[in-house]
Amino acid sequence: MSRIKTALGFAVSVALGVAMLLANAAQAQSNYPNRPIRIVVPYPAGGIVDIVARAVTEQVGRDWKQTVVVEARPGGNSNIGTAAVARSEPDGYTWLVTGPAALVNPTLYKDAGWDALKDLKCVGLAVWNQSVAVVHPSMPAKTIAEFVEIAHKKPGELNFGNPGTGSSIDLSAQKLFQAANIKLTNVGYKGQPQALIDLMTNLMHFEIVSLELALPHIKAGSVKPLAVMTDKRVADLPDLPTIAEAGFPEATYVPWYGIYVQAGTPDAIVAKINDGINKALQNPEVQRQLAVANIPGKPMALVDLAALMKTDHEKLTKVIATSGMALQ
Repeated sequence: MSRIKTALGFAVSVALGVAMLLANAAQAQSNYPNRPIRIVVPYPAGGIVDIVARAVTEQVGRDWKQTVVVEARPGGNSNIGTAAVARSEPDGYTWLVTGPAALVNPTLYKDAGWDALKDLKCVGLAVWNQSVAVVHPSMPAKTIAEFVEIAHKKPGELNFGNPGTGSSIDLSAQKLFQAANIKLTNVGYKGQPQALIDLMTNLMHFEIVSLELALPHIKAGSVKPLAVMTDKRVADLPDLPTIAEAGFPEATYVPWYGIYVQAGTPDAIVAKINDGINKALQNPEVQRQLAVANIPGKPMALVDLAALMKTDHEKLTKVIATSGMALQ
């Protein structure tokens, strides 16, 4: 009898313990957020991803009356910061703001440290990035088609200034090169600014550059635009055709910057984060900041974000597999 009582007592204790754990978990979710949220940006401070992170997440913090701390954690072509979030506690207090690298780096790097579809969950779409194909003013080509014709006659002789293997710029360029069946010599850079400087001094022959960075130089005449790499024309360059209008619809690719959390984060917290981000993206001041940087935002539901993440993962890993990008 005593053994039965002991067993019953143990079972009751376990049941109470489980009930308390579930109650505590439920309370933690209902009280979320009750402490500061860390926003990891796996790129240097001051860049376009940093602008996105601060504009959107700081507004979420104001709406929630909670502190958000934006932490630049560059290195390893964004692998260090991304892997840290993929391995973080799934409690909703560590967010990642990044671009396509989150989806493609595990294909490019043997030890990236995460699986895009298993370890990360996209909880909000921050912005769609806009970019433009540019050449030095001395380049005879006035259109993408004319540039492609020149590149066909000089395989491997023209230089492409690549700001980072697997970056949104690199992926856009590779899609164009595949669609146009041209080969350029890849010259690697650590970011867009230095690559653009070398284009302006005619060391590089072709680049794709974020619209925000390129516009002042386009207006100054120090670079020549050939097409925007977007699905529709942009207001600042209304006469410039899209890459599809220029004859290469297969090269259309509009990179997006998402906000991610660890994949095991509870659904209730994920839903609250998604709602907070979507609300922030509709704030007039946030819209103004993003418009100034030519990176328009778009609120999206979780189911649509998951579908976009899966579709782009498949699309971009295929681009990598067929482009000859080296596995690091």
